[in-house]
Amino acid sequence: MSNHRAAIDRAREVLKIEAQSILNLVDKIDRNFSRAVNMIYQCKGRVIITGIGKSGLIGRKIVATLTSTGTQALFLHPVEGIHGDLGIVTREDILLAISNSGETRELMPIISSVKHIGAPIICFTGVLTSTLAKNSDMVIDVSVEKEACPFGLAPTSSSTAALAMGDALAIALIDKRKFREKDFYKFHPGGSLGERLRATVRDAMVVGDRIPVVQAGTPALKAIGVIDRMNVGFVLVTDKKNQLLGILTDGDVRRMVSKGISFEGLAIDEIMTANPKTIDEKASLAETVEFMQKIEITALAVVNAKKKLVGYVHLHDIFGRGGSVNISLT
Repeated sequence: MSNHRAAIDRAREVLKIEAQSILNLVDKIDRNFSRAVNMIYQCKGRVIITGIGKSGLIGRKIVATLTSTGTQALFLHPVEGIHGDLGIVTREDILLAISNSGETRELMPIISSVKHIGAPIICFTGVLTSTLAKNSDMVIDVSVEKEACPFGLAPTSSSTAALAMGDALAIALIDKRKFREKDFYKFHPGGSLGERLRATVRDAMVVGDRIPVVQAGTPALKAIGVIDRMNVGFVLVTDKKNQLLGILTDGDVRRMVSKGISFEGLAIDEIMTANPKTIDEKASLAETVEFMQKIEITALAVVNAKKKLVGYVHLHDIFGRGGSVNISLT
């Protein structure tokens, strides 16, 4: 039991140290970070990331994150670089060099050559007075108080900090580029999210008896009963030819109740919102998600080419119940 306890205690200590290292980065985010984001955003070439050892592995991961979120990037191994691969670097590119010490021997020839080429250099380093920092155009501080390794030798907290800063850079660029779900699909068609967004509304919509719908002229109280029974937060209103006329949401009902409005004797036509937003059944889920986010709703009526109601689609049915899009039905 004592052996188990020792391992558990050590693991918890490591996670606390590394978590604190990431939290400490928050106060290191400054104008240099913002300038680096703008520099990459305005870059006409690519982000060339380089690093050796653990820093190189972190660099490869940052490349993967950048490329999947709209920023052209590639990894340059320092050793391969000084043996000919530096030929891929142009003055239109940006070099992002990663080194905790800032004194990594293999990086120095790369830095010197890139400066000669004329490409700007951004660095992630833990030592702001290092040779790498002094030779970089933009310095991002990723210093940590200590490594999680008990000997202070194996890169642990420092590599975690560099990885987290890379994620922060990538996400800031997502915002800058106004990168959207459909853009993610372009670069990630094989993932589960990509597969969902590649499909059409017809593939995800709810149909048949599961559509909360009533015909025009239905008593308001009966229509409200449909909202309660179907438990999807709204009821759609059609004419006898199944043309969509309107919608009533549970939010509409709550607002009317708060104003003291009585539904007795009213027809659904008198309280519904006419001409609700719709989406065509042939639309892609990618553009549907983008449209739903733009108008800030979580469910849409689905119509066919003749504008007849054929179903409805909900974000839950696109992303699953654990989806990450946080907007609400109004």
